[in-house]
Amino acid sequence: MTTMRSGDRADAERMLARPHSSAAASPAVDRPFAPVAEGRRGTRSGAVLVTLLALAAAVGALGALVAGAAIEGWYAAAPKPMFTPPDAVFGPVWAGLSALIAIAGWLLWRAPDSPARSRGLRLYAAHLVLHALWMPAFFGLGALLGAPGLWAALVLIVVLDIVILATMIRAGDISRLAAALLLPAWFWSLYATTLNAAIAVLAS
Repeated sequence: MTTMRSGDRADAERMLARPHSSAAASPAVDRPFAPVAEGRRGTRSGAVLVTLLALAAAVGALGALVAGAAIEGWYAAAPKPMFTPPDAVFGPVWAGLSALIAIAGWLLWRAPDSPARSRGLRLYAAHLVLHALWMPAFFGLGALLGAPGLWAALVLIVVLDIVILATMIRAGDISRLAAALLLPAWFWSLYATTLNAAIAVLAS
């Protein structure tokens, strides 16, 4: 009897210990806000946020500079689909999206070092570069090359769509909020892709 009671106690202890060991082995539960690394708080954190916002504003300004002349030139005369937005929409939309993109990057930067953070930041940087290139490619190459330039811009924005989606997926491993902040940029990019394709077809 004593042996059986000792065995029962040992089994019970193993059963009680099992949930704790499985919880320790399971991955961290995703949160809206990622944990913040010790060295990425306070003044330094604010400086990085301001830098990212300024970078996003510079990207938008570059696109607006190239687009401004084109909108008054070839773009105004080009045949466009019925779902083309008014010209005045482009500036405010890109400004708002750039701010959301900057905040998403800031949330990723603040997270503790990890392979997921490194992958997310690499994709985020690639997305920023493509984001900066598309408007000059669409409006600039459209002015210089016509339809071939518009098709080249279409290839670029399709790659951008894929990279934004990949960035959202990787960002979601760190912060659901960062991933959600990139969602409007992805939707707008998909819309711009459709618009780019339609204008390229009509120009061909």
